[in-house]
Amino acid sequence: MEARELELIKMYEVEDAELKALWDQHCVYGAMLEKLEAKTYVSPTEIQEIKELKKKKLAGKTKLQGLLDKYREVEA
Repeated sequence: MEARELELIKMYEVEDAELKALWDQHCVYGAMLEKLEAKTYVSPTEIQEIKELKKKKLAGKTKLQGLLDKYREVEA
């Protein structure tokens, strides 16, 4: 995420529960991916889990971007 996007999240997460939930989930998925990808050996099951986490993270980021676009318009 870019610095401006992070600023918007911090500014609006208190009043926008959906924004906060999406951001929190994005961070959780990121941490899970880091942990799995840091392993020296990744099983086929873990490879599938990585793929699913990446899909979920991307879907959440897309929704997050939509909300952030709304806040960018307000500030413009």
